[in-house]
Amino acid sequence: MSELMIYVNGEYVPKSQATTSIYDHGFLYGDGVFEGIRAYNGRVFKLAEHIDRLYDSARAIALNIPMSKEEMEEAILETLRKNNLKDAYIRPIVSRGIGDLGLDPRKCPNPNIFIITQPWDAMYGDLYETGLTAITVGIRRNAPDALSPNIKSLNYLNNILAKIEANEKGGDEAIFLDSRGFISEGSGDNIFCIKNGRILTPPTINNLKGITRAVAIEILEKLGYDVLEKDIGLFDLYTADEIFVTGTAAEAAPIVKIDGRIIGNGKVGPITKQVADTFAEFTRSNGTEI
Repeated sequence: MSELMIYVNGEYVPKSQATTSIYDHGFLYGDGVFEGIRAYNGRVFKLAEHIDRLYDSARAIALNIPMSKEEMEEAILETLRKNNLKDAYIRPIVSRGIGDLGLDPRKCPNPNIFIITQPWDAMYGDLYETGLTAITVGIRRNAPDALSPNIKSLNYLNNILAKIEANEKGGDEAIFLDSRGFISEGSGDNIFCIKNGRILTPPTINNLKGITRAVAIEILEKLGYDVLEKDIGLFDLYTADEIFVTGTAAEAAPIVKIDGRIIGNGKVGPITKQVADTFAEFTRSNGTEI
């Protein structure tokens, strides 16, 4: 397979040449934003929604992206075309740009824009059939009044620390609590809790406004289930009939054990399977054509 081509500030260069200065504030301070997007069967799923979220994240950190949303969408599609990809993971990145060793973003006049597209297998492999083991971690999710979880920034250290703790404790995924002790989200996905046919999910003040999360809610409501956004606690997870997480990379993945507690009967639940199957069908026929 030939080397993947990467979009870099209006040009398409081989992966090995897609570089930036060590003085880029994205590298020095995690100062920038990104998105994770998927293409299925020659269509980019929820492209406009992802681009809206990218630009919202940039606005929240006072980062001006020097191209229109329409130009960004076309650049993503063209990067996929140049790599001849029909099914792919897509990562647009906007860093603050090259400055000095100081913090002042005014020293970075020109943001850098990168777009990565590459083949992508199922994130959790065979665990979609058997279920994930999750661990609630001691590290708390960033408080909204400190660094909003809805800014999808290049500084992902909070998430990485959670993943490290889950790895050390033998979990496939980490579950964050927020600063109040309520359930927030996974290290890279939103969470849904099912009890007696009723679906609960935390409000997005303390977790990312997931685009796959929104699709899952739409699917559940069309299937006739009530979805309630409310604060939930560890008791709600430990006593749930089913739990699943959603994300662009994760799609819809079942959790069958949390902190040593078996969830339901320890197998993928029927509602979770309905959501996963419907989501898979939906992504194959909806989206922006490449």
